[in-house]
Amino acid sequence: MSHATIRDVAREAAVSVASVSRVLNGHDNVGPAVKARVRAAAAALGYVPHAGARNLSLARTGAIGVVLPDLHGEFFSEIMRGMDREASARGLQLLLSNMHDDPVLGIEALHTMRGRVDGLVVMAPHVDPDRLFAHLPAGIPAVLVNCAPHHERRAEMRVDNAAAAQAMTAHLIATGRRSIVHIAGAAGNSEATARRLGFETAIAAHPGVTGRVLQGDFLEESGVAAVRQLLADRRGADAIFAANDMMAIGALLALRQAGLAVPGDIAVAGFDDIPIARLISPALTTMRVDIVAIGMRAVTRLAAQIDGATDTTMELRAPMLIVRETT
Repeated sequence: MSHATIRDVAREAAVSVASVSRVLNGHDNVGPAVKARVRAAAAALGYVPHAGARNLSLARTGAIGVVLPDLHGEFFSEIMRGMDREASARGLQLLLSNMHDDPVLGIEALHTMRGRVDGLVVMAPHVDPDRLFAHLPAGIPAVLVNCAPHHERRAEMRVDNAAAAQAMTAHLIATGRRSIVHIAGAAGNSEATARRLGFETAIAAHPGVTGRVLQGDFLEESGVAAVRQLLADRRGADAIFAANDMMAIGALLALRQAGLAVPGDIAVAGFDDIPIARLISPALTTMRVDIVAIGMRAVTRLAAQIDGATDTTMELRAPMLIVRETT
């Protein structure tokens, strides 16, 4: 029989619709004989449970919401690849929302998700945490990724940005560089702030090494603009450490256009290890953040919460220094 319903199965097995539902949803409060009759009837009728109806009976949507600062760039495509891989393996759908780096849009996205998802993955490094927590839908599990520092106990994942930036700066110093420029990420972004702090801490720990900061915004074009500013003011530098790979790539393009050799005239380093970092020439020295793994882990932790687990742990991820041709 095609398009058999749960009522057809109940009639065939001579049991109630509620008993069929309990058997098909894996409940234990049904006897073995009833289970056997229901399963036999479902198989004979070719009954396929309706996913939407099942989710309603479980008070679930089968979807998780993902709120990101942007969807442009390889970092976000990689973290989404990880989330999608894990969600697909669990039969979950992703509902995406892009803040466009605007906190107001981020709050609106959280309101839009209410009632449409079983849980949330939120990456909002530029949103005040008190404001974020005030608008997170009550009762919906959430995992925070690289959000601004706060004092609440939440399920959270964060990259150790300051320590990683300090390690990269120390690497540049160890290669003999003594005048280092840091191209900072977007103003007000907690990750950018932490990376700048790591850079400045390393510079302060090495007498005889000078460092300065040029403002960027995590986009390739700001890496180009920073190098043009550096060349125009004639103060010179022998190394550039950009707060992400896209700005480092922009810096490489501008240096090439200016006829400067990398790393002969000036070294360049980035942060994130997006796929293109190893494919460009010269290949980019960077801090490797396992972006796909972070996306997968965020969904794993969220799924556990949806199933009833309590999670208030903050996982700190330590990036790895990847030395390539640009240093």
